[in-house]
Amino acid sequence: MRTILVLLDSLNRDYLAAYGNDWVKTPNLTRLAARSVVFDRHYTSSMPCMPARRDLMTGRLSFLEAPWGPLEPWDHCAPTLLRKQKNVYSHMITDHYHYFHSGGEVYNTLFDSFEFERGQEGDKWRGVVETTPLEGRGKNVNRQAYLANFEYRDLERDEDYPFTKCISSAAEFLKRNRAADNWHLHLELFDPHEPFESPQRFHDMYDDTWDKYFFTSPEYGKLDPEFDDAEAVTHIQRSYAANLTMLDQYLGQLFDVMDEYGMWDDTALILSTDHGHNLGERGVFGKSMFFDSEIETHIPLLISAPGCRPGRRQALTGLFDLMPTLMELHDAGLPPHVQGRSMCHLLQEDGEHHDALLFGYFGKDVNLADGRHTYCRQPERGAPVHHYSLMPRGYGDFVGSGRLKAAEVGCFLKSSDGIPQLRFTHKSRRHLDAPEGHIIHDVLADPQQQHRLTDPALEERLAAKLTELLQRYDAPPCHLERLGLKRAAP
Repeated sequence: MRTILVLLDSLNRDYLAAYGNDWVKTPNLTRLAARSVVFDRHYTSSMPCMPARRDLMTGRLSFLEAPWGPLEPWDHCAPTLLRKQKNVYSHMITDHYHYFHSGGEVYNTLFDSFEFERGQEGDKWRGVVETTPLEGRGKNVNRQAYLANFEYRDLERDEDYPFTKCISSAAEFLKRNRAADNWHLHLELFDPHEPFESPQRFHDMYDDTWDKYFFTSPEYGKLDPEFDDAEAVTHIQRSYAANLTMLDQYLGQLFDVMDEYGMWDDTALILSTDHGHNLGERGVFGKSMFFDSEIETHIPLLISAPGCRPGRRQALTGLFDLMPTLMELHDAGLPPHVQGRSMCHLLQEDGEHHDALLFGYFGKDVNLADGRHTYCRQPERGAPVHHYSLMPRGYGDFVGSGRLKAAEVGCFLKSSDGIPQLRFTHKSRRHLDAPEGHIIHDVLADPQQQHRLTDPALEERLAAKLTELLQRYDAPPCHLERLGLKRAAP
């Protein structure tokens, strides 16, 4: 078996024709969807970037145990397991620079080989001591690393975009290894994550004539009434669409190679993302600070595999299911403590899978989706929540010395194989402008989540299911306490 995972960052499902979009031009993703199983009820697991990737590698919900950070010594990861069990050769090609700064350690070394294309967003690459801020607004106009990289780029040259180099390298990998068997290619692209940039010809496809100021990366937060009028929001949405169309054009070149060498008949290709991104639709830009809406959490998934029956599936699936799916595609066994389930049985026909899923950010709300309702269970303000690690690195650096000195040491996690952990205590937080009470939506009747439901009997049922899943997944006890839930009887 040969497998390819194409993982994009911040891909909104409602910008794809396969999910009903009629104005964004993505003919090659539509072409892939026509030969794939299209999953209609697929959700993220842990957010944002690195927590999602830890789930992807381990098949576990990392947000219940840790924030953004490295893999841990007790994590059993797909590339390593595939190599040990089935001698599968794995190769990573990526421009996702989070793998190569603090908080992203150990991931790339799982693979037998890897390629890293430099220069995305804040990748600390170019040695420019003094940079000049851009005349515009957004989170990158004063960012030293972005500005240094920007000096070496021409936005009109396709070859100056790191993802184009990644896709070219992936095409070469397929050509070079077309006669070989037993390999896995992990192609991971930072786009369509901000900055939403592409050559002008792609903006022209969407009549994006914005020329007021440089604006490609909105700050995360509420729309600014001083700047974010309808024209600015439209510009950002069209810039996102332009970037996605450029990405689609180059992915088409990868699919062309598979066509040329008849690789669809013996190679599985999975395409998905980590989470979505708010583009002004709900009065906010970005992610992580807000209510975890369908925009962020209800994500696309396309799987083309030998012998699959293309079509749509209504089974409820999650990002943490990708790891056991890859393992089964290669006929490999699962280690203990995997929480996701292989989706291979859904490649032939629709069927039962999960009855409910959990997703969220560490220390924030815990959310449940059951295929009809979403339930946002808010923590008690400031309630303690625990982070478990032997790799105490975060997005910026090591955990602070004060927190390290105060950490407890012990074997707290059943999944750690007896390896002790450091346990850090944090304070729970709620999302921006969180109302009182917990939040229920009927996403079948109200997919935009405009109308909050008040139904005590329904909430009791959803709370019981959330409690059941937390216990099933051996979530640390702090979660029941901070969410105001009672442990269910065995």
